[in-house]
Amino acid sequence: MVSIQHPHQPHKQILRVGLTGGIGCGKNAVAAHLESMGALIIDTDLIAHQMTGHDGLAMPAIKSQFGEKFVLPDGSLNRGEMRTLVFNDPKAKLALEEITHPLIHQKSQEMAAEGIKKQPPYVVFMVPLLIESGQWIHQTPAKIDYVVVVDCSEEQQISRVQARNQLSKETIEKIIASQATRHERISVADYVIENNGTLGELEVESKRLHQILLRQKSD
Repeated sequence: MVSIQHPHQPHKQILRVGLTGGIGCGKNAVAAHLESMGALIIDTDLIAHQMTGHDGLAMPAIKSQFGEKFVLPDGSLNRGEMRTLVFNDPKAKLALEEITHPLIHQKSQEMAAEGIKKQPPYVVFMVPLLIESGQWIHQTPAKIDYVVVVDCSEEQQISRVQARNQLSKETIEKIIASQATRHERISVADYVIENNGTLGELEVESKRLHQILLRQKSD
């Protein structure tokens, strides 16, 4: 188990969970359920938005790398322009990730260190690109103890994202194609939640996961 030292209990260990899944698979809902049961949730998507928001930490390097076209007048990322670029240019996607991923990882660790002062039962790093980022898994020393994947069919992904964000099917398919495959995610998972059912069923699965993580913590 990875050790995050509590300031008053130097040898206390806390379980670090990596929660991931493709767009529309339901990882946000699972994270919300776990948080309601006491887990500390570190949302790297939220961190990414902050770092590419108004005068965000990543913006000077993004402006230098990509140019003014990708910066809005308020100093935030022009997400539409960047989305179009990275979907069509793998080198640009890699360049963006090389700027953002280390910053996101560093901030997430700082937030975890601060959050454990409240003594949560475990920490959940919600990372959409857990596999792709190269910052989280297969690291020495280990940064994640337990990987949870929320999975569903591609048809479900498209349907849910269309209902939530009103994106076109073509855009959603491009997003799915830019992410790790279902097989790649599941191959590194310690636990998989199949989310092809109702929100009520997902809540039941989240409660089951919570109990499993508590047992992992006590092992």
